[in-house]
Amino acid sequence: MYKILKKEVLNQAVIMMEVEAPYVAARCEAGQFVIVRVDEEGERIPLTIADFDREKNSVTIIFQVVGYSTKLMAKLEEGDSFCDFVGPLGQPAPFKKWNSVIGIAGGVGAAPLYPQLKKLSEQGVEVSVIIGGRSAEFVILAEKFAKFCKNVYIMTDDGSLGEQGLVTKKLEELLTSGEKFDHAIAIGPLIMMKFTVGVTKKYDLPTTVSLNPIMIDGTGMCGGCRVTVGGETKFACVDGPDFDGFLVDFDECMHRQAFYKEEEHECMMKISE
Repeated sequence: MYKILKKEVLNQAVIMMEVEAPYVAARCEAGQFVIVRVDEEGERIPLTIADFDREKNSVTIIFQVVGYSTKLMAKLEEGDSFCDFVGPLGQPAPFKKWNSVIGIAGGVGAAPLYPQLKKLSEQGVEVSVIIGGRSAEFVILAEKFAKFCKNVYIMTDDGSLGEQGLVTKKLEELLTSGEKFDHAIAIGPLIMMKFTVGVTKKYDLPTTVSLNPIMIDGTGMCGGCRVTVGGETKFACVDGPDFDGFLVDFDECMHRQAFYKEEEHECMMKISE
């Protein structure tokens, strides 16, 4: 069993948990993920590793409460345990010898972006980040990013924190003003990553995105997480989750994400009964 060492409610929809998971903590790297189950009958939920502490044998996950299984997860408290906590899965983030990197996070996408920029900073790369949220409440991890980022830009839809507007607005402003970056890492909703890549393409700024499609086993056997990258079929669980954003077929990804809306609605009805 995998004990919850710490639980923190970041806002009304997002929860952070530090979980005791010695095997995962000893081997994971930035960019990888785990699959968790609340109980033996639970759904398998893929979550990117938000942080880890090898000395404490702990792994930090951050999740948004959006469906049946994440609502069950949200009910767990410190001292409770997960039935399964499998990982590390996927490939570590594909870092190169960059001098300057800009990260772009949409909502809970700040969670998987955090360990990547942190790792790059430890390697001597100058990193900056743009964090977006619907309002101030939904901007997460800004203080943690500030510890190692040269610049932290905050964008909110309603202007309640930072500047009003989308993350793409700030990104375009920076690139138009002559700011130079060797690489961009964008993580967030598919539509946000699609439009971010639309901006970086104009400025020929190589961009990595992290995909989180529907996933079941996490080992490449079910085929549920297949995505099209550069005209080829890839499996996000074993080939990713990070891919060249210029090559990803985002429209196909978004179409596939909507496959099980009806089934999810039925599950949500059960938890409300």
